[in-house]
Amino acid sequence: MQISKGVEWAAHAAALLNGLPPGRGLKAEALARFHDVPAAYMAKQLQALSKAGIAKTSRGAHGGYRLAKPADEITLWDITAAVDGKGPAFRCTEIRQNGPCGLKPEDCKRPCQIAAAFASAEQAFRDSLTAVSLADLAGQVVKDSEPDHLLAMMNWLNAEAEPLSEKSA
Repeated sequence: MQISKGVEWAAHAAALLNGLPPGRGLKAEALARFHDVPAAYMAKQLQALSKAGIAKTSRGAHGGYRLAKPADEITLWDITAAVDGKGPAFRCTEIRQNGPCGLKPEDCKRPCQIAAAFASAEQAFRDSLTAVSLADLAGQVVKDSEPDHLLAMMNWLNAEAEPLSEKSA
């Protein structure tokens, strides 16, 4: 299973939005600059977070992104599903019915052992990501970071965060 770069970028953007003071937001360009990634691609990830109800955007000169709900209500699975979709990673094509020794469709009433194993692994993956909230990650970052780095991040946020207008997108 491969997780896209977009999921990584969206998770980092959401983590940074979590540190915003109330009533303030960050423009997509600022989030892209902070992570040194292309602005258009960061904007695409932020749009996915908005569409999923994870982030909220305000339009206009004083617009920007912020979290749409508390960080303890946003999981890594929510972010992953917002960017990469909720569909299964493995899709059984019933290859066991192909070839000279293929099974008849009526003999395939239960999922094959391979499909069942992939489904079980994928459920464990989703459960693992669902168990980690954005608030959990933020707490770990604070615990593991040097005070100077945290101060630099907070100073950057305070300098870049825009007061939000009331116009929501």
